[in-house]
Amino acid sequence: MNKFEYYLNTYGVKVIGVAVALWLAFQGAGWLQTRITKGLQAKNFDATLSIFFGKLVRWGVIVATVLSCLGVFGVQTTSFAAVIGAAGLAIGLAFQGTLSNFSAGVMLLVFRPFKVGDLINAAGSLGVVAEIGLFTVALDTLDNRRIIIPNSSVTAGTIENISANEYRRVDVDVGTDYGADLKQTRDVLEQVCANVAGRDAEKGHQVFLSALGASSIDWQLRVWCKADVYWDVWQALTHDAKVALDAAGIGIPFPQMDVHLDKLDA
Repeated sequence: MNKFEYYLNTYGVKVIGVAVALWLAFQGAGWLQTRITKGLQAKNFDATLSIFFGKLVRWGVIVATVLSCLGVFGVQTTSFAAVIGAAGLAIGLAFQGTLSNFSAGVMLLVFRPFKVGDLINAAGSLGVVAEIGLFTVALDTLDNRRIIIPNSSVTAGTIENISANEYRRVDVDVGTDYGADLKQTRDVLEQVCANVAGRDAEKGHQVFLSALGASSIDWQLRVWCKADVYWDVWQALTHDAKVALDAAGIGIPFPQMDVHLDKLDA
C-alpha cells in the first residue's frame, strides 16, 4: 500500500464527512439567521437588533462546527477555546464602556421605556427622542438642538417619559390678597378652570387652597387636558386667571417687607 492509498483510506472518509458537515453547517446557519431575523422583525422587534442576533447565531453555528471538524483530525480544540476566551476578555476590557452602552441599548430596545417621538427627561436632558441606537440616544431639545447621550447614562438614572400618557394635569399656582374673600376668590377661579380652552370635561378640574403664604393666599388651579395641548392649556389658564382676578377686583400681591425705624434717645 503506497502513501496515497494510506492517506486516502485514513483521511478520505473523514474529509468527505467534514465537507458534508461544513456544507450542512453553512446551510443550516443561513436558514437559522433568516428565521431568527424575520421572526424578530415580525414581532416588531428593533430592525438593527434583529439583524445582529441573526448574524450572531449564524457565525456561532459555523465556528462551533469548524472547531468540531478540527477535532476529527486530531487537532486539540482546547487551545483554541483558551485563545478565544483570552481574546474575548481582552476585547471586553478594552471596550468596557462601549459594551456597557451596547447592553444598555439592548435593554432600551427590549423593555422600551420610551419610543421615537416621546418627550423625555433623561440623564439631565429634556427633549424629543429622535433616534434610539445600539450605543446612544439622540434627543432634539425644545429649541431644536440635537443632544447625543450614551445609553449607559440613560439607563443609569431616572427616565421621565413626559408624553407616555394620553392625559396630563396642568398645575398653575396663583396668589391672592389676604383681604380678598375666600368664597368669591374660589368662585372666580372655578369659573376660570371650567371655561379654559382645551380642558377635558370628563376628568374635570380642581381649585385647591394650598397655603397661607408670607404675603399672599396661595391657590393651585388643576386642569386635566390631552397631552398634546398641555402647553396651550397652561398658557390659557394663566392668562384667564389673571384677567378674571383683575375683573373681580382681587389683587395678586408681590413679596414685600415692612421696615420700622425706632427713634433712639439722644
